[in-house]
Amino acid sequence: MEPLERYRPIVDDFEAFLEACARPLGSAVRINTIKASVDRTLEALDEHGVAYEQAAWNPRVLRLETDSPGSTWTSFHGFTHGQEEVSAVPPVVLDPQPGERVWDCCAAPGGKATQLAARMDDRGTVVANDSNLGRISALRFNAERLGATSLAVTNDDARNYSLERFTFDEFDRTLVDAPCSCEGTIRKNPDALDNWSEGQISSVAGIQKGILRRAIQATREGGTVVYSTCTFAPEENEAVVQHALETESCRVVDFDIGLEYAPGLTEWDDEEYDESLERAARIYPHHNDTGGFFVAKLEVSA
Repeated sequence: MEPLERYRPIVDDFEAFLEACARPLGSAVRINTIKASVDRTLEALDEHGVAYEQAAWNPRVLRLETDSPGSTWTSFHGFTHGQEEVSAVPPVVLDPQPGERVWDCCAAPGGKATQLAARMDDRGTVVANDSNLGRISALRFNAERLGATSLAVTNDDARNYSLERFTFDEFDRTLVDAPCSCEGTIRKNPDALDNWSEGQISSVAGIQKGILRRAIQATREGGTVVYSTCTFAPEENEAVVQHALETESCRVVDFDIGLEYAPGLTEWDDEEYDESLERAARIYPHHNDTGGFFVAKLEVSA
């Protein structure tokens, strides 16, 4: 937990934060409405004796009283997909509509990409890209299991992503769930901080900046880009969005998710960020008994 001490000045009730980080994370799933309605899924869970609690902020997210959410009848039939509760937040913020063209830059293993497809009633196009070829098989498997027929899989570096392969030249909405130092996953991955270093944070932040810039460039004027990570580091969160504000045509906009969260930072370690970054969300483990996440919503301008 020592690396987390750097966040003591910015986290409310820091001791509660540390205590929450030390507790194991429970099982959560997302209801896949491509295959079954919320009511039908809940009936199936009841029939098979799996206890659950619906998330107050999203009826499609359930906390299950089981250690094996992937072994349930509903999972086998594609009614549910194991997905950490806060991991379901970015697609909700992006809010894609049926018929739109949506890009998930860093999509494997597919939880958010298939969630996007479900929110679009599986109508439109979700381009699910990942640079890691080894993770593409999991992405394709999950797309098939969950019946996401609107999903197209590509394998490329999002920083240099070309749209020449498509019949269109821009997306309506883009999700950048960026690779990160994963500090916020410590409740499910206790070894997440084993190889932590500020050098690693600096290195991955450079990659994140490149991906976010390309996402904004590939999204139409008036379109939406959501940037998210599962880490607490301002260098990977606010600083990355700040870089986008300085180099691309975009602005940070408000959103509401029905979860408790802290506002984004406007300063950190002698660095100052645009005041609009207060509109971003820092979700800490002690706020909603979840993992940690950062989410910012951008609108692309001319």
